[in-house]
Amino acid sequence: MRKIFDIHTHVYPDAIAQRAAQALGAFYRFEPRGGGTFSDFLQDSSGMRQGFLLLGVATNAHQVASVNRFLAQCVRSACAQGYAAYGFAGLHQDTPDMAAALESARADGLCGLKLHPDIQGADINDRRFYPAYDYLCQNHLPLCLHMGDDRPAFRFSAPEKLRALLRDFPKLRVLASHFGGYREAEHAAEVLYGEKELFFDTSSTLWYLPPQTAKKLLHRMDSEHICFGTDYPVFRIRDELSLFDRLDLPEDFAEKILWENAHRFLENVPCPTAAPSFRQCSQ
Repeated sequence: MRKIFDIHTHVYPDAIAQRAAQALGAFYRFEPRGGGTFSDFLQDSSGMRQGFLLLGVATNAHQVASVNRFLAQCVRSACAQGYAAYGFAGLHQDTPDMAAALESARADGLCGLKLHPDIQGADINDRRFYPAYDYLCQNHLPLCLHMGDDRPAFRFSAPEKLRALLRDFPKLRVLASHFGGYREAEHAAEVLYGEKELFFDTSSTLWYLPPQTAKKLLHRMDSEHICFGTDYPVFRIRDELSLFDRLDLPEDFAEKILWENAHRFLENVPCPTAAPSFRQCSQ
């Protein structure tokens, strides 16, 4: 059985999961495939994912603490069930003390930060986020960013803004989602490829990119800096793997994307939660 680490997933409390998934679908004009609850996600994972990264998103400052507590509970539960599970906190640009919010999330078992600039309505390089980026650099924690949108009203995560951020924080390790630019992957390639601390994921991209274009872009990237992601509940893992497999990549390259590169992105991350190691899940 091949090993799969899904580096881009979202889950929501049962009471709001349906509304949250529907709101996400309305924003991006699609119908999510998954239910969005943690239990549905684990069903989707059974026999497929050996590990995953759960990502928080906060649409206002008041949500931050509750979003992160819920996510940490899910990470602990998944670890107890034998998954190599990690969680990145959500944060909002209006959070009054970002370092304190991240310190609290870290103490609860989360080990990085996820931002969705377009849904949050703030640029990647908005100065309000800089205290959070300082905290990440000082504590050697990574950042995951939603990247890109081809609609003129939603250019908060344009690739050029990430490039500018990396000039201000050259040691910040970043996962640029969606090939570095949702619905603008080829443009992102011209702007971002070659940045030293930058990783990418495949989530929510393979459905619209022609296979030959996707293969061309993958071969242009650093082969050790691209990771597999589903963006659950946007896609279920079987759907996303079907899109990935049609690329017919060399086996060693596919293994890097599906498993090994996530290890590279997360290695040396000081995570308090006792997640099973990548090595244990490989056995």
